[in-house]
Amino acid sequence: MDVEPEDMRLLGIGGILKESYKILLTYLRLFMSLACTLVLPLGVVIFSHHLISTPLQRKIFINEVLEEAEAGTPAAAQTQKVLDLELFGLAILTLLYMVFALVFSLLSTSAIVYSVASIYTGKGLSYTKIISIVPRVWKRLVVTFVWAQLVIFGYYVGFLFIIFLLSLLEHAIGLPMAVLGIPLIIAFDGMLVYINLVWHLASVISVLEESYGLGAMKKSVELIKGKKLVGCGLFLIYILCTIGVLVPFGTFVVSHRHHIPIMAIRVLLGLTLLVLWTALTLFAIIIQSVLYFVCKSDHHETIDRYALSEHLDGYLGEYAPLKGPVSLEALEAELEEV
Repeated sequence: MDVEPEDMRLLGIGGILKESYKILLTYLRLFMSLACTLVLPLGVVIFSHHLISTPLQRKIFINEVLEEAEAGTPAAAQTQKVLDLELFGLAILTLLYMVFALVFSLLSTSAIVYSVASIYTGKGLSYTKIISIVPRVWKRLVVTFVWAQLVIFGYYVGFLFIIFLLSLLEHAIGLPMAVLGIPLIIAFDGMLVYINLVWHLASVISVLEESYGLGAMKKSVELIKGKKLVGCGLFLIYILCTIGVLVPFGTFVVSHRHHIPIMAIRVLLGLTLLVLWTALTLFAIIIQSVLYFVCKSDHHETIDRYALSEHLDGYLGEYAPLKGPVSLEALEAELEEV
C-alpha cells in the first residue's frame, strides 16, 4: 500500500477506490488467478441459477393457473403431477444454488482478504500459498456468515412486526399507511445497507483478527463508527454496479420479452456480463479489505505489521497464534536481552 497507516484515516470514497485500484494493478496476475478459480465459478453459479430458475418459475406459474382452470376435470390430476415435479425441481435447484454460492463466496472472500493483508505486511505471495490457507480461514467465515444471517432475519421479523402495528394504527385512527409506510421503508433500506456493511467488514475481521462470529460482528459495529457514510457509500456504489450488470442479463439474456433472435449474440452478451460481474466482485472484496485498514486508522488503532504477519502465518502453521499484539519495539528489546 502506498498510503502510510497514520494517513489512511484521511481516505474517503475516492481515496479508497484509488488505493484498491493500485493494489489490483500491482498484483494483477495474482488477483486474475484468484478471480478465475474462485470468483468466476461463483458468477457461473449465480448466472446459471437465474438462467434456469426464471423459465422454470414461469412454467410453474402457468401450470398453477392451468390447474385452477382445470379443477374438477380429469386433466387436473395430470397437471398437478407436472406441477409437483416442477416445484420439487425448483426446490432442489435453489438448495444447490445456495450451497455452491455460499462455498465460493466465502472461499473468494477469504483468499482475497488474505492476499490484501499479506501485501500490506510485505509478505511473499503465491497462488499456491493462498489456496492452501483458504480452507482454514473459510471455517471462521462460515460462523460469521451464520450470525450475520440471524441478525438479518431478526431485522426482517422486527420490520414485519412494525408493519403489523402500523396496520392496526391505520384501522384505529384512519391514518393512511403511506404517511408512515414510505419513511419507514426508506429507513428500513438504509439500515439494511448498514447491516450488510457491518457483515462484510466482520468477514475481513474474521480473517485478520482472532475474533469471528458474533464477536466479529460486534467489533465491526465499533470499527465502522466514524466511517459509516464512507462505508455505506461504497456499498451503495457496489449495489448499483451489480444492478447494472444483472438487470441487462435478466432483460436481454434470460427474459423472452426482449428476446434476441440470434443465439450467438445472447451467449456473447451473457459471457461479457459474467466477466464484468467477476471483475466487479473481485474489486469489491479488495475495497472492503482496504476499508478495514482505513477504519483501524480512523480509530487510531496501531496496525502492527509484524503481529498481523504472525497472525497470517498462523493459518499455515508456521507460527503459533498470538495471544495479544506484539510491537516491533518489544521484539527488538527481547533480542537485545538475548
